[in-house]
Amino acid sequence: MRREQISAAVAALDVREVESQEMAWAQLRPLGFGVVPYLLDAYSTFRTWQGRCALMYYSTRYSRQSPSALGLGLLGLSDRSYMVRYRACGLLAYALNKEAVPALEQLAECEGRDLVLTSAKAAMNAIKAGNHNLFVDQRLSGQSSWTVNPGDAQQPVPSRVKRLMLGIQSVN
Repeated sequence: MRREQISAAVAALDVREVESQEMAWAQLRPLGFGVVPYLLDAYSTFRTWQGRCALMYYSTRYSRQSPSALGLGLLGLSDRSYMVRYRACGLLAYALNKEAVPALEQLAECEGRDLVLTSAKAAMNAIKAGNHNLFVDQRLSGQSSWTVNPGDAQQPVPSRVKRLMLGIQSVN
């Protein structure tokens, strides 16, 4: 695919209908993590919250390989849509990059929506523990896991002592 074709397919994600987004993504998915810089470039031009959510969602699987995905997640934390902020928290939780913690702390301090507040705290727990599953296992029960890519393994929840050392606590 040429740059123009990639940019056009990325622009097609900026719609409200999930089916249309999935058709556009079907063209982009074979590009792998190479598509993420295009998603980052398109973020500021997207008008629909659904489109910006799609950018976060589709970048999550590449967030450990692509610095652009980390940048996209950090941008998403300040989006006007709470759903985009929620998806950005998930992207950053999966990335497990400690550079995201200060931005997540800042979001948690000023966020009014419970969904985003708990997601920011859960993302920080995941990053501190090096265990992306803690984003969905907010009670630290060990009963929930999150598979983003094939091979994602269920990791044990850190012990109580380790949680104290890392500053991790149940979100719910």
